[in-house]
Amino acid sequence: MTNATSAYPNVYRTVTARISESILAGAKEFEMPWHSIFGGMPINAATKAEYRGINVLSLWVQAQIAGFASSHWASYRQWSSLGAQVRKGEKGTLIIFYKELGDEQQEDGALKFVARSSFVFNSAQVEGWRPPDVERHSEALVLEEVDSFVRATHAIIWHGSEMARYRRGDDRIDMPDRSAFKATKTRSATESYYAVLLHELVHWSGASQRLNREFGEKFGDKAYAFEELIAELGSAFLCAKLGVSNEPRADHAAYVASWLEILQRDHRAIFAAARCAQDAAEYLIDLVAARTYG
Repeated sequence: MTNATSAYPNVYRTVTARISESILAGAKEFEMPWHSIFGGMPINAATKAEYRGINVLSLWVQAQIAGFASSHWASYRQWSSLGAQVRKGEKGTLIIFYKELGDEQQEDGALKFVARSSFVFNSAQVEGWRPPDVERHSEALVLEEVDSFVRATHAIIWHGSEMARYRRGDDRIDMPDRSAFKATKTRSATESYYAVLLHELVHWSGASQRLNREFGEKFGDKAYAFEELIAELGSAFLCAKLGVSNEPRADHAAYVASWLEILQRDHRAIFAAARCAQDAAEYLIDLVAARTYG
């Protein structure tokens, strides 16, 4: 593989310009590229009972903040009883429940209850458990050239997660199974799968031992948003270069637009992020070339 800059002199500018044009024209809402079970009532994975009251709102909010795609929750002990293991370092979400106080009764004869608290973990925070009846398809095709490119980076990639993310602490990429990806209105299941995989690979390139980018500390802060711009633009660049899709898709533009909202619609940010995304794409291309031909 030849040097990224000489081989693809116009790809970065073209992709960035077209995504920018789509955003200015009014990019539509981003559509999740894999089958998500989030959106229903939070359910206890062990008892199959739905959470109620304030716990519903608490768990919905936490799922949105953390980006959990699952509606299944359970305590540490309950996950253990299901043969699953909460990952080290994961933080639980507080819930409230009421426990009956034996045979004690109030003056009106009603039983007495006392409030108790517990911490629960989303199934995206555990290993060794799969949600039941998740809709899956086998539409996403294998693109061997792209898979070979990803393998040559030596990035650690684990399939079977309920969400896609780069885990900095483990230096590992988590991905939903290939069969979980679906076609959207503007791209095929195959394009969806590889766009997400390359997005996470761009995040991987930013680790301290590689390009050492600032990732941000929490979902929604400006540094976090800027890193998401970099990853999505980098994904669009790599999709174009590796032949996953010939044109930048509306999905890319919608995703980028959603993060520009956090940056107060600063459309200059897209060009700053594009420079970092170009650095990331070239780093990955040169890394693969060195390990393949060096």
